[in-house]
Amino acid sequence: MSSTTMDTPDYIELIVEHVAQQLRDQSLTISVAESLTGGMLTSYLAAGPGASDWLQGGIVAYSAAVKQLVLNVGDVPVVSETAARQMARGAARLFHSDLAVALTGAGGPDGQSGEPPGTVWYAVVSHQRERAELNRFEGDPKTVCESACREVLAVLHDSLSQLTRD
Repeated sequence: MSSTTMDTPDYIELIVEHVAQQLRDQSLTISVAESLTGGMLTSYLAAGPGASDWLQGGIVAYSAAVKQLVLNVGDVPVVSETAARQMARGAARLFHSDLAVALTGAGGPDGQSGEPPGTVWYAVVSHQRERAELNRFEGDPKTVCESACREVLAVLHDSLSQLTRD
């Protein structure tokens, strides 16, 4: 990618273009399961070039009940690695996609599941591998959500690069 940093306004558009190209080049589809970001990541991806070819869909599973009923998340803390992985697996199953990404966390102003505001777990799953990461972001809920989306797009880009090397 170019020297554009994660903090510039063009970063999201640029990385979505790269992700879209990677998905097209590998003939892969993707789906999204979001909690704290409320559809923000799916919206960014849907604006990408040729999204109808590679974006299967997204679900906002904000409540624990929806995570459990629709995505088959077990009786685990909703802000956890396990929840993020299970949400991503559930999205891949629900949308019949090659890979899926999920975000769950405490955007603030209050914590959740014993985790402080700004705590975000995200996972990327494919048929070949799974990857989950924890991050803590500063700021108000909107800033936390935007930061989480930027970070998960970078993780997605990296995960797709690894798939091409496998």
